[in-house]
Amino acid sequence: MTTLHNLGFPRIGARRELKQAVEAYWAGDLQQTELEHVGKSLRERHWALQAEAGLDLVPVGDFAWYDQILEFSCLLGVVPHRFQQDNEQPVNLDTLFRMARGRAPTGTPAAACEMTKWFDTNYHYIVPELAADQTFRIARESLFEQVAEAQAQGHTPKPVIPGPLTYLYLSKGDSFEGADDNGKLALLDSLIPVYRQILQRLADQGVEWVQIDEPILVLDLPDSWQRSYLRVYDQLAAASDCKLLLATYFGGLENNLFTALELPVDGLHLDRVRGNDDLGQVVPRLGDKVLSLGYINGRNIWRTDLDAALDALISLRNELGERLWLAPSCSLLHSPVDLDQEDTLDSELKSWLSFAKQKLQELALLGGALDGDSRVNAGLQSQRDALQARGLSNRIHNPVVGKRLADAGNVSRDRNSPFAERIAKQQQALQLPAFPTTTIGSFPQTREIRTARRDWKTGRLDDASYTEQMKQEIARCIRYQEEVELDVLVHGEAERNDMVEYFGELLDGFVFTRFGWVQSYGSRCVKPPIIFGDVQRPEAMTVAWAQYAQSLTDKPVKGMLTGPVTILQWSFVRDDQPRADTCRQIALALRDEVQDLETAGIKVIQ
Repeated sequence: MTTLHNLGFPRIGARRELKQAVEAYWAGDLQQTELEHVGKSLRERHWALQAEAGLDLVPVGDFAWYDQILEFSCLLGVVPHRFQQDNEQPVNLDTLFRMARGRAPTGTPAAACEMTKWFDTNYHYIVPELAADQTFRIARESLFEQVAEAQAQGHTPKPVIPGPLTYLYLSKGDSFEGADDNGKLALLDSLIPVYRQILQRLADQGVEWVQIDEPILVLDLPDSWQRSYLRVYDQLAAASDCKLLLATYFGGLENNLFTALELPVDGLHLDRVRGNDDLGQVVPRLGDKVLSLGYINGRNIWRTDLDAALDALISLRNELGERLWLAPSCSLLHSPVDLDQEDTLDSELKSWLSFAKQKLQELALLGGALDGDSRVNAGLQSQRDALQARGLSNRIHNPVVGKRLADAGNVSRDRNSPFAERIAKQQQALQLPAFPTTTIGSFPQTREIRTARRDWKTGRLDDASYTEQMKQEIARCIRYQEEVELDVLVHGEAERNDMVEYFGELLDGFVFTRFGWVQSYGSRCVKPPIIFGDVQRPEAMTVAWAQYAQSLTDKPVKGMLTGPVTILQWSFVRDDQPRADTCRQIALALRDEVQDLETAGIKVIQ
C-alpha cells in the first residue's frame, strides 16, 4: 500500500481557537494551564483528523504557539541575552513570547526578535539570532512531549524539525554579514551534536521516521553551503536508529538535486507543484531511498487534477513499489482549515475548492487510486465532475476582459511627455516645498471604526450612518495632519477593512470566504480573497472617499491604491491561466481607477 503522510497541518484551528486563546493569555484573561489545554486539544483534533483521512504518519512538531522556527530556537536554547534566560534552565513559554513580541505576562520586556517572510509565502517566521560564540543545548521539551501525546492517542508520529543548514542559513547575528558568510557554517561543529541528541531522544521514544526540512535546497546556494550538506548528513545519519526523510518544497532542486540524492538519508520529498525536477534522473540515483512526491498543492485552494497526478505516478509506482510515498507539496500551514464550514459560498464556487481537510481527502483518493482500490472510484468521479464544471463555467472567462487584455499589448509603455515636462507641471500644480512631508497612507483602525464596520456588515447600521461615521473619521485625520503641518495628506483609509480585501470586494472575479483564515504570523490571521475568474472594475472604488477628503483641505490629498502585484500575491490566485495574465487584469482595473481619480481632481496617487 502507498504510504500517505503530511508535512504539516494548520495549527490555528478551524475557528481560530489558537489565536483567541493566545491573545486571551497575553491579556491576562487565561491561565497558562488553560492555554496549554487549548493547544493539546487542537493537536489531538488535528492528529485525529489526519488519521481518519487515512494518513499512515502524522506530523508532530508542526504545532507552534507563535512560529515553528521560534519553537526550534527555544528547543536549541538560542535565546538572545536581552531576554535574561538562564542557560541552565529550560526555556519557558513566556520567554518564547517575549522573543516573538517583546513582552509576555511574566518577565522583563525587551526588543522583540526580527520577523521576516518564510520564503515567498505570506507566512512570517521569527529570525534566529546567533552570536559568534553561540552554544546550543536541548532547552525545551515540547517536541518530545508532543511525540508522547501522539503515541498515547494511538498515532504513528513523524516529528518535523528544521534541517541544520536551513536553520543556520535563515538566521542572523551581528557577527555574520550574509547568508554566504562561512562564520555561520563554523557553528555546525557545536550545532550538529545537539541535533544528534535530538534524534537519539526521538529514537528512544520509538520514533521510526523524522522529517528534516531543508527548503533552502530550492535556492541557488553558495558553494560552501552546498558542500556542507554531505558532511552534515553523514554525521546525522549515524546519530540514531531513526530514518530521515529530507523534505524540500517551494520549488525544484535544480542545481542542488544531485547533492540531495547523494545524502545518506532514507527518503526525499519533492514538491511537484512548484518544482519540475526530472524524475528520470532522480529514480535511478535513489538507491534504496523512499521518494515522497507532493502533487496536492499545499499553498492554494483549488481541487487537484487527480487523473493528471495518477498519469505521472503509475509508472513510478511500478519502479519504486512501496518506496513511493505521497504527501501534499508542502505544509498545509498555508491553507485554510476546513471548507465544510463555509456556509455563505454558493455551491458552484465551493465545489471547485479544497482546504487543508479536503486536501487530505484528495491525498487519500490519490493513494487509493494508485493502489487500485475501487472504493475511491466515486470520489475520483466527483473530482472529475467538479474540475470539468469549473472549466466550462461562464463565470470564469469574461470576453470583454479577454479582449481588453489582448488589446493592452499594443499600448505603448512610454509616458506621454518626458520627465522634465512632467515635473515642471507637477511643481506648478502642487506648490510643494523641496522636501515635502507625507505618510504612507493608513491611520490606525480604532475600536470605533471596527465596531461600526461590524455593525454595518451585520445590518445593525445602515449605509448612510456607516458612511457618516467614516466621513467623521476622515475629517479627524485631515485636521490632525494639518495641525502637524504635513504637506501631502492622506484620508486615513477608515473605510478599508484590509489593503487587499477592500479592493477584492469591489472587483469582479474575486470571492471571499467566511472562515478561510490562514496564519500570517503569531496570532495574526488573514483571510485572503480568492481570484476565481477574470478581473474587472465594475465602478469606481476610491474616488468618492478621495474627493470628500480633498474637499476638507487646500493641501493635496493622495489617492491611495494597493498595487496589482500585492493584490495578486496576497490572494489565492486562479490556477487555470498564467499568474501574469491575472496580474495584468488587476493592473488594467487599477488603471481605470487612476484615470477616474485624476479626472476627479486628485493630483497625487500612491
